[in-house]
Amino acid sequence: MNSHVIVSPVIEDIKKRMKRGKIVSLAEAVQVVRSGDTLAFDGFVGSCIPEELIIGLEKRFLETGEPGDLTLIYASGIGDGKEKGTNRLAHTGLLKRVIAGHWGLTPKLQKLALDAKIEAYNLPQGVLTHLFRDIAANNPRTISRVGLGTFVDPRNGGGKINAATTEDLVEIIHFDGKECLAYKTFPIQIAFLRGTTADMDGNITMEKELVTLDVLSIAMAAKNSGGIVIVQVERIADRNALNSRQVKIPGILVDCVVVARPENHQQTYITPYNPAFSCEFKVPVDSIEPLKMDCRKIIARRAAFELQPNMVINLGIGMPEGVASVAHEEGIFEYLTLTTEAGSIGGIPAGGLNFGAATNMDCLIDMPYQFDFYDGGGLDLACLGLAQMDRHGHVNVSRFGSRIAGCGGFIDITQNSKKIIFTGTFTAGDTEAAVGDGKLRIVKEGGLKKFLHDVEQVTFSGKTAQENRMHVFYVTERCVFTLTPEGVELIEIAPGIDLEKDILAFMDFQPIIKKLRLMDERIFKVPVMGLKEDIFYIPIAERMKYDPETNILFNNFEGLAIRKKEDIEEIRHRVEEICQPLGKRVKTIVNYDNFSIVPELEADYISMVKYVVSEFYTDVTRYTTSAFLRMKLGDELKSRGLAPHIFQSKEEARQALG
Repeated sequence: MNSHVIVSPVIEDIKKRMKRGKIVSLAEAVQVVRSGDTLAFDGFVGSCIPEELIIGLEKRFLETGEPGDLTLIYASGIGDGKEKGTNRLAHTGLLKRVIAGHWGLTPKLQKLALDAKIEAYNLPQGVLTHLFRDIAANNPRTISRVGLGTFVDPRNGGGKINAATTEDLVEIIHFDGKECLAYKTFPIQIAFLRGTTADMDGNITMEKELVTLDVLSIAMAAKNSGGIVIVQVERIADRNALNSRQVKIPGILVDCVVVARPENHQQTYITPYNPAFSCEFKVPVDSIEPLKMDCRKIIARRAAFELQPNMVINLGIGMPEGVASVAHEEGIFEYLTLTTEAGSIGGIPAGGLNFGAATNMDCLIDMPYQFDFYDGGGLDLACLGLAQMDRHGHVNVSRFGSRIAGCGGFIDITQNSKKIIFTGTFTAGDTEAAVGDGKLRIVKEGGLKKFLHDVEQVTFSGKTAQENRMHVFYVTERCVFTLTPEGVELIEIAPGIDLEKDILAFMDFQPIIKKLRLMDERIFKVPVMGLKEDIFYIPIAERMKYDPETNILFNNFEGLAIRKKEDIEEIRHRVEEICQPLGKRVKTIVNYDNFSIVPELEADYISMVKYVVSEFYTDVTRYTTSAFLRMKLGDELKSRGLAPHIFQSKEEARQALG
């Protein structure tokens, strides 16, 4: 009798599958995509893009004609502006619909959209990154105020790019008497993602990736939609070999893993591997190159005048990147925290196709959380590009004739930052300027106007900004505008520039002009401007202003550092100097933003405060955005029998003062 056991082919196949876990070939992975599926991709500009999977999907379609009528959704731009990324999928019949946050890096998809061969939407990047979370949670809508008044608002098109796009994905709803936008959620059948290392069970780490983006949200969205999650990685580890704390996508969410070829798994499209991008070490800050004296540096220098210590900032790609160089040159870079919407906090953001990466960052968070922070007003300053601006203060950076750039995170960032600076040359094209003797001279005028009667598309709504009382500046090399309740006001002009010939002649609307002043002449001279001294030193005499009409004394102690008793005495003396001649008590508002005091002087400072309150004030309110300082000062004031409440904003303090 034959004693050997005959094993069925089915059992053999199961054993082979168990041995290799979730690791499959590229052809096997893309075979699961069916016609009509919705695919969610992740990636940011040129990084963290599942290029191998995209190549495999394109190859299958070109060879078989399958799958077809796919819907693509992704939050950020995914491409190199030429052939790579989602450009590879720009084939008639392969795609039915594309929902994207940014289109500028995908000219081939742009053409399909402009020719109305696909349905196409452009929605805010932050909204899309939150949409993935809501799909994962099976929520019916993503609710946000982001997009109101812009081209995403359903009253202005609802983000539709062409006439072939008819379904409404955005609607207006109301909560507590305020308008909001509701973005429609829908199932995701396939997720294409990327990591660094996978184990046999599909647990994914991302130690060499520049960013982590939406990978977890998208994986959950697809899995909870009953879909399939496919992840491209660089290498495979054995079961139980990974550090559990480094696992970014748990294996329970992953169905298939594909090992990519090295050429399709670079850190970015232009950087094969830079360990500084993946936080393996930090680079010298001196690696920031100073800008040459041209229009870009002039604009960056003027924008830098709006910087304050401890600001949390977002700098857009292109022109705004120069602000970081100027801040370094002026010695104030270390007092700022730069962030990118991709998730980096701190450090030096990279540019070009490396945009989204950063060296020397303090930490990296997932992109949905970064946009939570942005949407909630966490940014002190946003400095972004200026392509077109109009009489309403609207800005367009998203669509120009037959070119679709897309909004990216522009709408999310500008709609919620505490202060916004739009930067760009005054005219478009090859604008050239020269400086000498602290003056500016236009050498060559750009060929296109940027200050129009009406912009082609509203990416930033000036009307919404006015309603929300936002601080908005428009900075060019020759002048500066601001947005007021009355409209766009011209507030500064460069030395050497003629108002009529160099500015008004190239505008399609007449700005408000009240008190026009010269831009600081230091901007137009080669030596450093001394911004460090400016932002850190404000004499006490200039920090305290009395308004006789309202009988309010405003003490601006923002950024003030109390380091010696003489500082306290100087404040006491200045209050006496202002208030004693009045013969009456005053109301007072004190700004304590970024205020600091050495612990051993706290008692002396509070004693001084108690003295001036008892002698000169009828009422006093205080404010600071620092929760710790509100608590600490409040406790000290309470212990001395003074009103302990400290407000979070100037507006709240003013209202409390009555």
